[in-house]
Amino acid sequence: MRKLENQELERLTIDEYKAAKKTPLILVLDNIRSLNNIGSVFRTADAFLVEKMYLCGITATPPHKDIRKTALGATESVDWVYGKDTLEVVRELQETGVTVISIEQAEGATLLQDFNPKNHKQIALVFGNEVKGVDQAVVSQSDVVLEIPQGGTKHSLNISVSAGVVVWDLWSKWQNK
Repeated sequence: MRKLENQELERLTIDEYKAAKKTPLILVLDNIRSLNNIGSVFRTADAFLVEKMYLCGITATPPHKDIRKTALGATESVDWVYGKDTLEVVRELQETGVTVISIEQAEGATLLQDFNPKNHKQIALVFGNEVKGVDQAVVSQSDVVLEIPQGGTKHSLNISVSAGVVVWDLWSKWQNK
């Protein structure tokens, strides 16, 4: 096996990305503190052609050098909007028919491997603060709560890792329909 050279990767230009058919996913970042996490989620969103991101509450917005450092240009390709209040953003999305899913450990949560996204036209995934997780009011307002099963001692993943795991899982399920 040989590693591919960058020119062999068939990367989209920003204009091609903007025009490409998107995965019916919206990412909502609820009060994310780490600028590196924000940038990493932008890269994941770009990789899987996510429609849009909402950066809510204390979540920093581009342009910022620490977001740019990990986003590697994805803040230019992925559409994003700032929303002051996560709960308000969630309600607005639901009013337009979007299924809102919080990624959290909660009573009655659906395990990620058991969730079938094929019945949902458009999904917004809410990822929470590094310490407090998704705000309880947002969890309560959500249509579904998904939990990433974990077996170790921490039962805690970095938000950017959680976003990568969940986005890839849903994207791959849509690809195999």
